[in-house]
Amino acid sequence: MRTIDAALKAHLDGDATTVCHAWRVTRRDGAVLGFTEHDRDLGFDGTAFLAASGFSASATEEGAGLPAATSEVAGGFSSEAISEVDLQRGLYDAARVEVFLVNWAAPEQHLLLKVQEIGEVTRDSSQFRAELRSFAHRLNQPQGRLYSRRCDATLGDGRCGIDLTQSQFGREGSVESIVDATRLVLSGVSAFPDGFFHHGVATFLDGVNAGETMDIEVHSVAGVSVELTLWLPMARAPEAGDRVRLTAGCDKTFGTCRAKFSNQQNFRGFPHMPGADFAYTYADGESVHDGSALFK
Repeated sequence: MRTIDAALKAHLDGDATTVCHAWRVTRRDGAVLGFTEHDRDLGFDGTAFLAASGFSASATEEGAGLPAATSEVAGGFSSEAISEVDLQRGLYDAARVEVFLVNWAAPEQHLLLKVQEIGEVTRDSSQFRAELRSFAHRLNQPQGRLYSRRCDATLGDGRCGIDLTQSQFGREGSVESIVDATRLVLSGVSAFPDGFFHHGVATFLDGVNAGETMDIEVHSVAGVSVELTLWLPMARAPEAGDRVRLTAGCDKTFGTCRAKFSNQQNFRGFPHMPGADFAYTYADGESVHDGSALFK
């Protein structure tokens, strides 16, 4: 049961109130930011809540039980609060959001209303909108394993068993040039065959993107240089000479697991499962359906 501070309860029981909402956001990188819809900054619970952020919230509807209630906040980009670059880098994805009711005349009188997390974020040139989801939405996420031909493990995790720190699965190179927001030319990693880093990751070790990990869509070798195409555009362009570590990728097929990683014993898919084409075939007297393995 929620307990309301006695001073705040007395204020709410009065004829006139001076209350507003405030939000405390804890990002994926551990940074904590505070925002309020009031017209001046507030401070309580060890956090400064900025008014200049232009934060505003939509109406929300609560229901009994465990519905995945959602609401929305909107605001303008600000150098002191939320920047477009930080949104593009994904620092606010699944960030924790605490929603407070606070007496702005006496900020020490406040009440935590709910805890949510940021879902879908949309933005344009001057503002953003972020969906706030209750934790109940996690109950709608698929659980357990999928019955599929492809592996459902993550490359390098405990179920996969591959040690990606080994030299045959990665290499450090440096940025040679930038083609556009999704394409880079690297040097120092041409020893790997064309396509080896398909579905892999590129981790920037220094420069403006230090610590950022980006998914690789295409890896192609051209002489002593390597060109990478990333799945998503980079929020900030790196500079020539920035160090990048490439880590091998996997397309989750049994053939790749065996040929590229020699890890077929840990394959977490069902490669012998008949496909849709098999299900729609008919007995023609020529096909062999003796129950033998499709892969050996």
